[in-house]
Amino acid sequence: MDSKKRNSTEAEGSKERGLVHVWQAGSCLVTPERLPGWGGKTVLQAALGVKHGVLLTEDGEVYSFGTLPWRSEPAEICLSSPILENALVGQYVVTVAAGSFHNGAVTESGVVYMWGENSAGQCAVANQQYVPEPNPVSISDSETSPLLAVRILQLACGEEHTLALSISREIWAWGTGCQLGLITTTFPVTKPQKVEHLAGRVVLQVACGAFHSLALVQCLPSQDLKPVPERCNQCSQLLITMTDKEDHVIISDSHCCPLGVTLSESQAENQASTAISPSTETLDSQGEVFENTLVQNELPVATELNVGNVQTTSSPQDVMGTAEISSARNIPSYPDTQAVNEYVQKLSDHLIRENSENGEKPVPSQPLIEEAIPNLHSPPTTSTSALNSLVVSCASAVGVRVAATYEAGALSLKKVMNFYSTVPCEPGAQAGSGPIGPEGLKDSREEQVKQESMQGKKSSSLVDIREEESEGGSRRLSLPGLLSQVSPRLLRKAARVKTRTVVLTPTYSGEADALLPSLRTEVWTWGKGKEGQLGHGDVLPRLQPLCVKCLDGKEVIHLEAGGYHSLALTAKSQVYSWGSNTFGQLGHSDFPTTVPRLAKINSEHGVWSIAAGLDYSLFLVDTEDFQPGLYYSGRQDPTEGDSLAENHSGTKAPVLLSCSKLGYISRVAAGKDSYLALVDKNIMGYIASLHELATTERRFYSKLSDIKSQILRPLLSLENLGTASTVQLLQEVASRFSKLCYLIGQHGTSLGIFLHGIKEARSLVILKHASLFLDSYTEYCTSMTNFLVMGGFQLLAKPAIDFLNKNQELLQDLADVNDENTQLMEILNTLFFLPIRRLHNYAKVLLKLATCFEVTSPEYQKLQDSSSCYESLALHLGRKRKEAEYTLGFWKTFPGKMTDSLRKPERRLLCESSNRALSLQHAGRFSVNWFILFNDALVHAQFSTHHVFPLATLWAEPLSEEAGGVNGLKITTPEEQFTLISSTPQEKTKWLRAISQAVDQALRGMSDLPPYGSGSNIQRQEPPISRSAKYTFYKDPRLKDATYDGRWLSGKPHGRGVLKWPDGKMYSGMFRNGLEDGYGEYRIPNKALNKEDHYVGHWKEGKMCGQGVFSYASGEVFEGCFQDNMRHGHGLLRSGKLTSSSPSMFIGQWVMDKKAGYGVFDDITRGEKYMGMWQDDVCQGNGVVVTQFGLYYEGNFQLNKMMGNGVLLSEDDTIYEGEFSDDWTLSGKGTLTMPNGDYIEGYFSGEWGSGIKITGTYFKPSLYESDKDRPKVLRKLGNLAVPADEKWKAVFDECWHQLGCENPGQGEVWKAWDNIAVALTTNRRQHRDSPEILSRSQTQTLESLEFIPQHVGAFSVEKYDDIRKYLIKACDTPLHPLGRLVETLVAVYRMTYVGVGANRRLLQEAVKEIKSYLKRIFQLVRFLFPELPEEGSTIPLSAPLPTERKSFCTAKSDSRSESPEPGYVVTGSGLLLPVLLPRLYPPLFMLYALENDREEDVYWECVLRLNKQPDIALLGFLGVQRKFWPVTLSILGESKKVLPTTKDACFASAVECLQQISTTFTPSDKLKVIQQTFEEISQSVLASLQEDFLWSMDDLFPVFLYVVLRARIRNLGSEVHLIEDLMDPYLQHGEQGIMFTTLKACYYQIQREKLN
Repeated sequence: MDSKKRNSTEAEGSKERGLVHVWQAGSCLVTPERLPGWGGKTVLQAALGVKHGVLLTEDGEVYSFGTLPWRSEPAEICLSSPILENALVGQYVVTVAAGSFHNGAVTESGVVYMWGENSAGQCAVANQQYVPEPNPVSISDSETSPLLAVRILQLACGEEHTLALSISREIWAWGTGCQLGLITTTFPVTKPQKVEHLAGRVVLQVACGAFHSLALVQCLPSQDLKPVPERCNQCSQLLITMTDKEDHVIISDSHCCPLGVTLSESQAENQASTAISPSTETLDSQGEVFENTLVQNELPVATELNVGNVQTTSSPQDVMGTAEISSARNIPSYPDTQAVNEYVQKLSDHLIRENSENGEKPVPSQPLIEEAIPNLHSPPTTSTSALNSLVVSCASAVGVRVAATYEAGALSLKKVMNFYSTVPCEPGAQAGSGPIGPEGLKDSREEQVKQESMQGKKSSSLVDIREEESEGGSRRLSLPGLLSQVSPRLLRKAARVKTRTVVLTPTYSGEADALLPSLRTEVWTWGKGKEGQLGHGDVLPRLQPLCVKCLDGKEVIHLEAGGYHSLALTAKSQVYSWGSNTFGQLGHSDFPTTVPRLAKINSEHGVWSIAAGLDYSLFLVDTEDFQPGLYYSGRQDPTEGDSLAENHSGTKAPVLLSCSKLGYISRVAAGKDSYLALVDKNIMGYIASLHELATTERRFYSKLSDIKSQILRPLLSLENLGTASTVQLLQEVASRFSKLCYLIGQHGTSLGIFLHGIKEARSLVILKHASLFLDSYTEYCTSMTNFLVMGGFQLLAKPAIDFLNKNQELLQDLADVNDENTQLMEILNTLFFLPIRRLHNYAKVLLKLATCFEVTSPEYQKLQDSSSCYESLALHLGRKRKEAEYTLGFWKTFPGKMTDSLRKPERRLLCESSNRALSLQHAGRFSVNWFILFNDALVHAQFSTHHVFPLATLWAEPLSEEAGGVNGLKITTPEEQFTLISSTPQEKTKWLRAISQAVDQALRGMSDLPPYGSGSNIQRQEPPISRSAKYTFYKDPRLKDATYDGRWLSGKPHGRGVLKWPDGKMYSGMFRNGLEDGYGEYRIPNKALNKEDHYVGHWKEGKMCGQGVFSYASGEVFEGCFQDNMRHGHGLLRSGKLTSSSPSMFIGQWVMDKKAGYGVFDDITRGEKYMGMWQDDVCQGNGVVVTQFGLYYEGNFQLNKMMGNGVLLSEDDTIYEGEFSDDWTLSGKGTLTMPNGDYIEGYFSGEWGSGIKITGTYFKPSLYESDKDRPKVLRKLGNLAVPADEKWKAVFDECWHQLGCENPGQGEVWKAWDNIAVALTTNRRQHRDSPEILSRSQTQTLESLEFIPQHVGAFSVEKYDDIRKYLIKACDTPLHPLGRLVETLVAVYRMTYVGVGANRRLLQEAVKEIKSYLKRIFQLVRFLFPELPEEGSTIPLSAPLPTERKSFCTAKSDSRSESPEPGYVVTGSGLLLPVLLPRLYPPLFMLYALENDREEDVYWECVLRLNKQPDIALLGFLGVQRKFWPVTLSILGESKKVLPTTKDACFASAVECLQQISTTFTPSDKLKVIQQTFEEISQSVLASLQEDFLWSMDDLFPVFLYVVLRARIRNLGSEVHLIEDLMDPYLQHGEQGIMFTTLKACYYQIQREKLN
C-alpha cells in the first residue's frame, strides 16, 4: 500500500494530502486552525473522543493528542502536540476508533489493540482502571476447534463499550451495558463475545453512540428464513394472527413485543413475510380498534400507512418508490390543515401514482430470490368498501408490517382523541401517569396494548409505527407524528381493482454485488433508547439488536452514532436522523424524533459523508464545483454578548461552514467540543477529477432513481399500457434500467468509500471491472433501441400517453431539455438515452485523471485505454440509436401489411433499394422489385409478396465486367440464385460492402457489442464463404421443410451438419456440395413398427456408399458395404434375435441389394449352415451344408434346394454319392457306401433318414482287394465345394479398391500408399470425436504407420524385417486397409467354422481357406512392396550366421547344411501366418481336434497308462541306453540321487520345454519348440556324460519318446497334423523337418505301445 504507491503519486503532490483542520464545536463562524504541533504526514483517518483524538497516518502509524489521563507520564496528560503510540510501531494499522475516553486500532493482520479508560471493561482488560499503552485483545471463536483467532475489519467505540466487526462479518462486543447486545447480566464483559443475535447475517458496518449501538446489515436472500415459533416468548401473544373478515382473510405476523426489552430472536428479526393482506386486531369492546386514523372534517379516511416503504426484511427487492413526496427536498412545513390539503392536492399526482402503484404490489408470501423475477404478483382481494380496498392495497405494499385494517365507520375526532388519551399504568410500575407530549401518548398507548394483550386479547403495538413518508409536509398538529394525510383521489384510485401489475425489481447481478458495496441493507439498533436514538418509535431500551423497519429499502450505506442521536446516509445522498434533537442536531425540527426522518440540508445537492458528535452532526455535501461543502447542525455556544452562559441554543437548520479555501475535504470526524476535517490539496487537478467522478455518479444515480420512481414505476402500474408485446418490451427496458440504476448506485457508494482511502487511481472499480459497466450499459441500450424500433413510447395506449403528457414538465426537467417546444417523444428519447451521455463523462474524467500521470507510467496507459473504451462504447451506442431511429422512420413509410411480419425488435434497417437503385436482372417489364437489407436478412419485396433471405446463408459476389453484367451482384442463397443490377459502379460497391458487412456481423452474432479494446474493430473485407448457419428449406423437393444446421460453402451444405425433416427423418454427418457425403448417421422413423431404421456409415453424393451399419426397424442388422443406397459388396446380415421366430445370419457377397456370389448362411432355427454360391438371394451353384446332427452334404444347389450331383456323409461315415432332387432327398443314380466298406449302386429315391427306396446292386468288396480303395470317397471330399480361391472374393476386391486398383495387382503403387494415408487420417479424424474407440496403444500404432518402409539398394534381411514389422502394425488396426481385410477375414472364418460349422469333415476346407488367404494377402503385400522377392526366393544373409552349432545326427558341423542354400527364404506363410493364424487358431484347432478325436483317445489312454511308472522303470521300458540315464539330479540347486521311486524328475527341463508347444500358434513357432526340446535333451545328457558325443537316431528316439510321454500333451495328434499341413515346404528336409518327423514317429509309436 505504502511503498508501491509512493512512486506513482509523487506527481500528484502526495505531500499535500490528508491535512488536518480542527474546529471548535458550537461556534460556526470561527475558521478552523491546523492541528497544533502536527507535522506534514498524510492522515488517512481520525477519530475523536470527548477530550482527545487519534490520527492514523498513511504509513500505518497511530498518533494521540488532547487530554490523555491514562498515560503514565503525568506531564503528558494534556498534550500540546500529537505523540506517536510507540506500542504500535511496526504494526501496520489500517483503521482506528475512539470512544468517549478510550481508543482502539486494527492492524493489517486483523488484530485489535485497545488503550485508555477501562473502568467499564471497554478495553477488554479485567480489573484495571486505565490501559496506558495499546494492548492487543485476543478474540477467539469458541465454536471452532481448535480455537481460531478472529480477524477484525472495523472497530466502533462508545462510552462504556466497544464493538468489533470480524472478517466473517460478525459482531464481537465487550464493555458494559445493554448496548453490547449480549445475553448476559454480568458486567463488565472483558472477554470479547459474539453478538449471537446477528450471527449468520452479513454485517457491513457498526457504529457506537454513547450508550447505543447500530449495525448495517445486508438483507437476507430469501432462502435463509428461520422457522418462526408460534407465540412471543415475553408476552405470550400469538406471533401470527389471522382474522376472518366478511370479505377477506387477514394474516399478519407484525407482532412487536410491547415489553421492548430482551426481545427474543424470532420477534426481533420478524422475518417470515406471510402478509397477504393487512394485519387485523380483534375489535375491542366498542367493536373498533383504530390506529393512526385521520379524521378530517368528520369524514372517515384511511391513513397512508407508509406506502413508500415496501421493503421487507427478507425480500431483496428494490425500493419500490420512496414516497418522500417530490424527493422530499425543500418541503415546506404547513401550520394548518388547510395548507396541508392544498399542498397534498398539488402533489396528489405523484402521491397517487406512487401509492396506488405500491398498493398494487402485494409482497409474495415467499420473499423473492436474489434474481427477483419481475411480475411475481397477484392482485389483492377484491373488497366491498373502497376504504378497505385502499388499506388492502397499502398493506400489501408495505408488506409484512401493517398496523391495522379499518372498516369505514363514522369516526369522530373526539373518539380518536379519547382513544389515545386513556392513560393506563406506566411500564413496570403499579400505577402512575404517563408522561405528557407525543412520547407520552406513545408510551401510554404501548401500555394499553400491553394490558389488552395480558387480558388475552390479540392486539398489535405501535412500536413499529412508521409514517415518515409524509416528511412533515402533511402532518396534523393535533396528533403530532401519529396521523398522516391522504387525498380522496387516492381512495377512488384504490377502490378499482387492477388487472395487471409490474414489479420493477433490478435483477441484481451476483458479480456486481461481490465487487461493489451492497445497497440492499437494513439498520439494526440496540442499547439505551431514552432519547429515541434506537429509532423504533419508543424510548425503551433494547438488550438485543432489532431491525429499524422504516429504513428497509432506503438503501442505507453508512451509519454514524452521536452521543444520543443516530444518522444514516443513503445511496441517494440523503440522511435520515433520529434520537436526541435538543440542539437541532438531527438537521430537522420534526417530531417525533424516535423514528428516522430526513434531515433537511439547505443545499440542493446530496450528502456523501457524515459525522456525529456528542450533540451535533456534520454533513459533507456535493457542490457545483465538486469541492465538498461542510454543513454543521447542533449546539451553538452563546456569543460574548449573551449574559446567560447556560442558554446553549441549537441551530435551526444546518449551517454551511466556510471551508472552500482549505481544499478538498475527504473525511470528517466529530467529538465533544471539537471536530476535524482531513483535507487534500488539489494538485494537477487529480483530486478534483476524482471528486467530479464521484459527485456526478451520485447525481446520475439520483436522476436514474427519480426516473424509475416517478416515470417508469407509475407508468408500468397503469392498467392499459398497450399490446402484450409492447408491455413486454417496456418491461425489458425497465428491468435493464433497474439493473443499470442499481449498479450506478453501488458505484456511487464505492466512490465515496474510495475518497476516504488513499485514492490510488488503479484501484478504481470503473478501471478494474470495466466490463461490468460496459455490459450493463450495452444491455440497457440494446433493450431501449429494440423498444424504439418497434415504435417506442408512441406504442403505448392512451392512459399511458396521458400520464406522460401530464408530466411533460417533470420529464423535461429530468431530461435537461430547456426548449419549451420539444415534442414529448423527443423528450422521452433524450431522457432514456441519458446513459449514453454518461459514458462520455466517464471517458472525459478518466482522461483528466490520466493527464495527472507521466505518459510512460502504467497508470496513464490504463486510464487512457479505459477512457477510449468508454468513449468507443458511447459512440457505438450512439450509432445504434441512430440505426434504430432510421429503422423506425423506415417502418413508418413501409406498406402496412408487410410491416407486421417483418418488424422485429432486434431487426435494423441497413439500406433499401428505393434510395439506392438496384434491380433484378431479367425482371419482367411491369414487375416491382424492392430490396431491403436488414441486419439479419435481405428482403425481396414485390407487389404483394416478399421473400426473406437470412443473411447467415447468403453469399454475395460481384460479377466480373466481361460476364456482361455491367454492375452486377450475384446473390446466392441455399435455394435461389439471382443477379442484382445497380445503376452505377459506386452503388454496386456500396451494396456489396453493405451486404458483406451485414453478413459478417450476422455471422459473428455480436452486432450489439462494441469492440472493447482497440484491436478488434478492424472489419473483415468480406465474410468467409465457408461458415456455420441454420436454415430451413422451402423449395427443394427432396429437402422441403427440412432444417439444416451446420457448415456451408457458397450456398450449399458442406462439412459437418445435421439435417432434420419434419416427418422425423434425420441425417447427421458430413456434407459435400449440398449432398450427404462422408461419414454420417441417418434415422428414418417407421410408423408401423413404432421404431426407426438407423444407418451409420459412409455416404457419397447423397447416397449410402461404402462401409456402414444399417439397423432396420424390424430388428435386422446389416453390416457391410453399400452402393447407391443398396447393399453391395461384402456384408453381414443378422436377422432376429436367438429368441425370435427365425434367427439367422448371412455373411457374404451382395449385389444390388441381393445375395450373390460366395456366402455363408447360418440358419440357427434349423441348425444348418450353408457355405456356397448364391444368386438373386437364393442358393445357386456349388455348396456345402452341415447340420448340427453331423450330416454333411456337398454338391449342387438350385433355387435354394439340393439339386443335381452331390455327396452326403452321415456321422457314422455312411456315404451317398449321386443325384438329388430336393433338400436331403435322394432321387436318381447313386452309390451308397456303408462304414464297413459294403456299397450299393443303383437308383435311389426318398428323404434321407426316413426310409429310402433302392433299386440296385449290393457289393461286398472281396477281402483281397487292396485296402486303398475304401477311403477313396473321403479323399475326394471337397471336389464339389467352392474352391478356396473363389471364396470371399468381394472382401479382397474391396481391399484392392481401397488401394485404388480396379483389378488385383493393377494400379500405381504410389497411389495405393496415398489412399492408405488418406484412409488413416480420415478414420482418425472420425474417431477423434469418440476417443474411447481407440486405445492409447492403437493411437501410437497409427502414428507409427505414417512412416512407410522405404527401400533403396539390394533387398536385405533388415528390410524384410521392416516390412514384417509394418505388416504386424497394419494388421493391428482396422483403420488400415490391410488391417480391415484381416479383421473381415477373421470374422468370416469364424462365422464359417464355429457353431454348426465345427464339423470334422470341414477340416480340409478350413486348411485350404487359410492357404488361399495367405496367397492372396501375399499378392497384396508384394504389390505394396514391389521389391519383396517372390514366394520361395532366398534373401542373402547380410551378416554371418551365429556361431556354428553342431548338427544333431551327423558328424558335420556346418551352418544349416539341411537348408537348400544359406540365406532367408521368403514365403507368404512365413510373413503372414504370425499375423493371421493367432486370430484364426481357435476354430481351426477345434476342427483338428474333432478330426483326430479317435486317434487321440487311443494315444491319451496309452500316455496315462505309461506315466504311472517311475522314471527309471519307464526309461528301461522304452529301451533308453543306460549311459543316458541321469544318475543325479539338481533340484532347486541341490544334487539328489535318482532313486527307483523317483518320478517326473529326469529330463524335466526338456519335458517342460516340449509342453510349450500348446502355447504357440504358428508351425514355425511349434517347430522351434521341438528344436529347443532336442537341445535341452542334449544339455542334460552332456551334463551327465561329461564328454562330447554324437546322437544317432537309435539313441535319440527312445529318449525323445520318454520326454513326449512325460510331457502329457493332450492334443498332440492335432498339433502334429497342424504342423504338417501348414509348415513351409522348404523346412521339410532341414534339421527342423527331421526333428518334426521324430515327434510324429513318437506320436504313432505311443499309439502302438498299447499292443506291447
